[in-house]
Amino acid sequence: MDIATWNINSLTVRLPQVLDWLAAHPVDVLALQELKLTDDKFPTTAFTEAGYHAQWFGQKTYNGVALISRTPATDVVKNIPGFTDDMSRVIGATIGGVRVICAYFPNGQEPGSDKFAYKMRWLDALREWVRGELARHPKLVLLGDYNITFDDLDVWDPVALAGTIHCTDEEREKLGGLTGLGLTDAFRLFEQPEKSYSWWDYREFAFRRNRGLRIDHILVSEALKPLVSACVIDRAPRKNERPSDHAPVVATLDIPAP
Repeated sequence: MDIATWNINSLTVRLPQVLDWLAAHPVDVLALQELKLTDDKFPTTAFTEAGYHAQWFGQKTYNGVALISRTPATDVVKNIPGFTDDMSRVIGATIGGVRVICAYFPNGQEPGSDKFAYKMRWLDALREWVRGELARHPKLVLLGDYNITFDDLDVWDPVALAGTIHCTDEEREKLGGLTGLGLTDAFRLFEQPEKSYSWWDYREFAFRRNRGLRIDHILVSEALKPLVSACVIDRAPRKNERPSDHAPVVATLDIPAP
């Protein structure tokens, strides 16, 4: 069972890239973030014709998440229950016996800002909800654009970027709250190339110079951890014309595909 996450940074602009990638990498589940379209604009037919089902939660201009899957999703949840939020950031569902939660974590703008405070509240609410989800669904994957690095290995210049957004102690502490629930970073289960990143700024030839961050993560529950046989970042789509600034991350689980 192959499960992938990709912040596509506008599905309207990059639908052909997503379909081409799925044709070349027929994963069982693809979690998308930053759809940047309303629900009525979601390209259902295009995914159906490609052999996929879809669940989505859109928003005009910003945010928006979706789960694209080979088999239908059940028990769909949108956003964090009990947390009042007008942003479309979370969609969860059960697919092939696995609870899959796709999340587009708040950016936070900068430490000390109102948006950073919102990010902290959002992360607390997510942790408590995921705690309950794990109790109900031992086989769980939480994946998406976390907008947080785990540590200096995830940062192209950890000295210059120390304490900046995505790299603050406060954000990493909240991320540790998620791993403290028993979730494990699938990428770090394997030896990986040095300077492995999933996001690069569009400016200053950042991708060409590999000045990036690893902020797109796939966390797996204790029940799934021993079943993860691979986790990779696919840099190839970042070389596309008009690419997303993020690259897909793919984890392979040694369980039958749904």
